[in-house]
Amino acid sequence: MDIPSIEKASLAEIKAYQEQRLKEALYYAAENSPYYSSLFRNNAIAIENIVKLEDLQQLPVTTKEQLQEYNDDFLCVPKSHIIDYTTTSGTSGRPVTFGLTDKDLERLAYNEAISFICSGIKEGDVVQLMTTIDRRFMAGLAYFLGLRKIKAGVIRVGAGVPELQWDSILKYNPSYLITVPSFLLKLVEYAEANGIDYNASSIKGAICIGEPLRNQDFSDNTLSQKIKEKWNIKLFSTYASTEMSTAFAECEYSCGGHHHPELIIAEVLDENDNPVKNGEAGELTVTTLGIEGMPLIRFRTGDIVQLHTEPCQCGRNSMRIGPVVGRKQQMIKYKGTTLYPPAMIDLLRSFPEIQNHIIEISTNGLGTDEILIKAAAINPTEELLVQIKDHFRAKLRVTPKIIFATLEELNSIMFNPMSRKPVNFIDRRVN
Repeated sequence: MDIPSIEKASLAEIKAYQEQRLKEALYYAAENSPYYSSLFRNNAIAIENIVKLEDLQQLPVTTKEQLQEYNDDFLCVPKSHIIDYTTTSGTSGRPVTFGLTDKDLERLAYNEAISFICSGIKEGDVVQLMTTIDRRFMAGLAYFLGLRKIKAGVIRVGAGVPELQWDSILKYNPSYLITVPSFLLKLVEYAEANGIDYNASSIKGAICIGEPLRNQDFSDNTLSQKIKEKWNIKLFSTYASTEMSTAFAECEYSCGGHHHPELIIAEVLDENDNPVKNGEAGELTVTTLGIEGMPLIRFRTGDIVQLHTEPCQCGRNSMRIGPVVGRKQQMIKYKGTTLYPPAMIDLLRSFPEIQNHIIEISTNGLGTDEILIKAAAINPTEELLVQIKDHFRAKLRVTPKIIFATLEELNSIMFNPMSRKPVNFIDRRVN
């Protein structure tokens, strides 16, 4: 497979293409989605008047809460046509079930195939899949389908267990890993303890999911720096969600996740559902294209991002999204400063003494946000605590309450067997 021609087309050609696909998506939803047909009827929306991408502003947005409350009403096909049932992770609320048809699974495979090609994986490469493929998890299945489509070999090891990961790496010589990036540090730690020369291994790159690798200017963040200081491999960031069934993947130039215009329409909106000005951050809002089972129109993802529209050196002209600033629901107002967990997480990772941490947000007696950080440290001294607080004050202009806890205590909370992702942010605020 090559770069899709639409991604190398001019901006005017991409826009015209998306406007044609938008018409198809609206008519399909109006005819087949109980939720959207009711929405259009009750709001007297004439979809034939939605012609340009700018006309999307005439339509109301779709929220996570609506997806949760009216889940089954978004389904556009009989349940007998559903091939795969997937659920969201429930990171920011009740999990939502998505039904995928055979056509949707083929679209999912295509999405991942062109995303992997964007990051340099090609036919004949061997890739070690270090995420779960079960537990109704869309991403693991998508990765497998995409790799199969480009005729790459797949080693389905699953998450965790450094010993098993290294056994597979040394036995099958994969070129790439698909993993949560912080786990790469666990692989390095195991290799150093067991005499494995990881820089002499077959691994030349990792497709990293679930955690950011870049700062807003695309420079490496603390996590990325820590990995590269040890392991001489290329790191590729990717951003996706179950609701989108679409990924934004980095190319070799590491300047944002590339948009696939044939699969999704992307807007970045302010609090009033209006597009932000060029260069400003806002909430990523998507309209899916070509989905048969549960298409979404103007779905607010909850993720705060910035769009980048200048052409990329890789030859793609489609826009790119920058690193996620944070989740809208997780925005914290603390002593007059707006914070998001990723900024605090990156700061905490800059201290090698900190083994793990949990950020808890609650509402204090004045009705404002309160932050408590529980950190496990190798040597939890008062001096270290002062250093961490000083670093917070210097970088983020505020100092939250920080206490030390044991690693066992934090791990028992973070690694919940019912959760697909480690839990390092707990929101106890009163709505």
